[in-house]
Amino acid sequence: MADYEVMHIAVAPPANLDENLVRSVATVINKSPSYTRLLLTGEVPKVIAHYDSIQIAESIIQNLRDLGLVAIACRDSELRQFPQTFKAQNLEFREKEVLFRDSAGREKRIVENNVFLILVGRIETSVAVETTKPKTKFSLTRTLLMGGVPIWRRVDEKTNTQSIQAEYFAKLYDRESPVPGVGILQHHMNYSFLGAKVAVSSFANFGTIVRRLREVFPQAIFDNRLAKPSLLATSSSQAWEDIERKCKLIYLFHAVTSGRLGNP
Repeated sequence: MADYEVMHIAVAPPANLDENLVRSVATVINKSPSYTRLLLTGEVPKVIAHYDSIQIAESIIQNLRDLGLVAIACRDSELRQFPQTFKAQNLEFREKEVLFRDSAGREKRIVENNVFLILVGRIETSVAVETTKPKTKFSLTRTLLMGGVPIWRRVDEKTNTQSIQAEYFAKLYDRESPVPGVGILQHHMNYSFLGAKVAVSSFANFGTIVRRLREVFPQAIFDNRLAKPSLLATSSSQAWEDIERKCKLIYLFHAVTSGRLGNP
């Protein structure tokens, strides 16, 4: 990989964000303390700096680690790469394994010890919704034709509003790759496989799937930090790109802290 590729520095939010730490990190990444505090807040790993040299990035990471932070470097090409994921439409729970099927009938079998991380999140997108409302309107032309008798006509008035749509998702990662092996979307599942346990609400059905997955894969790390409602919503494509980057960072930090992966 060329040395001039942009390297992103990401850190896991510290448990205790005191002023001394904020000032020290600000000095390391050459940013103001107030801006650095914003970068270090939150619950999920976050990119806090960018460099054009791998050597510089490695030096910055070591300085951050000396301050007690968990920090990694991630290449720009890796962070922006979103490979196709197997999207399950239904599944079959078996003893110590799960068989996933997509909309085309393709199957993927995952056994108990092959799941490293179960990541559950929630995505919000802002969607334009057009509504039509009937309204009566005075017709001057028809009134004149009728000799001054007031004539009213019915018209359909269209208005555009923004609606926030939320959907939960789950991703299953194996022990070798930051690319999820299987993806599950709340509104894209056929829940008939739940049989007598199927509920009217897709939210309840999705919750049942997550609970069953945790039972089948008890050794897997479970992370639902992305399931909390966000304050901002954006377009569908931008929202998914942001979610994919966050998911990748969460996987990388779990891999590093569990000792399964060195610094990328």
